[in-house]
Amino acid sequence: MKEPTHQADPGKWIYEEGRVILDTRSPGEFAKGHIPGATPMPIFEDDERAVIGTLYKQQGKPAAVEKGLEYVGPKMGELVRLARELHDAQTKPEPIIVHCWRGGMRSGAVAWLLETAGLPVVKLIGGYKAYRGWARNDFETIQSLRVVGGMTGVGKTKVLHALHDIGAQVLDLEGIAGHLGSAFGNLERTPQPSSEQFSNDCHAVLKRFDWTRPIWTENESRAIGTVHLPQEFFDSMRASSVWTLERTQEERLDVLCEVYGTANTPLLEEAFERIREKLGGLLCQKAIEALQNDDLRTAAAIGLVYYDKLYDHTQQRYPREHNFIVDGKGKSHFKIAQYLHALD
Repeated sequence: MKEPTHQADPGKWIYEEGRVILDTRSPGEFAKGHIPGATPMPIFEDDERAVIGTLYKQQGKPAAVEKGLEYVGPKMGELVRLARELHDAQTKPEPIIVHCWRGGMRSGAVAWLLETAGLPVVKLIGGYKAYRGWARNDFETIQSLRVVGGMTGVGKTKVLHALHDIGAQVLDLEGIAGHLGSAFGNLERTPQPSSEQFSNDCHAVLKRFDWTRPIWTENESRAIGTVHLPQEFFDSMRASSVWTLERTQEERLDVLCEVYGTANTPLLEEAFERIREKLGGLLCQKAIEALQNDDLRTAAAIGLVYYDKLYDHTQQRYPREHNFIVDGKGKSHFKIAQYLHALD
């Protein structure tokens, strides 16, 4: 079995629209994290991969390869059929990119099979591991980030959405994470991506941007719900300039009531219970009573007691060298976005 004639560097082609990328790793590996847009084409199921790994350790490579061929043989026709369908469906036919974890035997075997079947193939140099290293390097070296900050309820997310609508480059971290970044950020407890997949999805968005122009994002802690920002990106974000929005208390409550006005009351109560210890039992009970009396505004004001203290603590812990105050009092999210966009 020979290597495919062509091999692709991870920095090229990966995110091209419509590009066929075949991930030959096991379903479990794919679920943990994969290149956005890749199609799973596992040559081994999770249990088969475990058997092969055990054989390799106990009896050596020949025994593992023999067992691998036993597993792959019956699947070969279906692998070729799926790859051909994907390739032929492209509006602009391009070579198929094939990869495994390190660009080794699994992707090599599939690349050989598809080439033998007459399909154009390139193998990703270094595999998924190299792709992850490429992404980490980009997170570390990006210098065009501009961060929108401010206390809970100033409307940072709404301003970012308005920035996007008027043509700015926006990385919506909370949107990608599927979480608004607090105890109230995912009331329905909908599943979030893994931290690894979140990292990949963020990178895919970033690589479609022009890095000579500003890229706006929201000031976040390391964790957004169950998802963690890549350390390299978090460090780059912390080193970037921040534009801190300021609004009145009443305006902030207006924003919170708009965001949570249709939320299920028991779910809001559960969220308050999650911050009971830090908010204090008495205040937590008052907030829950307000919710039960359909008084969301009072409950939101109580919640701000906790989140304002948390914000002040974070500001002291992570002081920013370049922090610009944006007076948003009396201004719409659109007007604030226009002001920020003019900074480009």
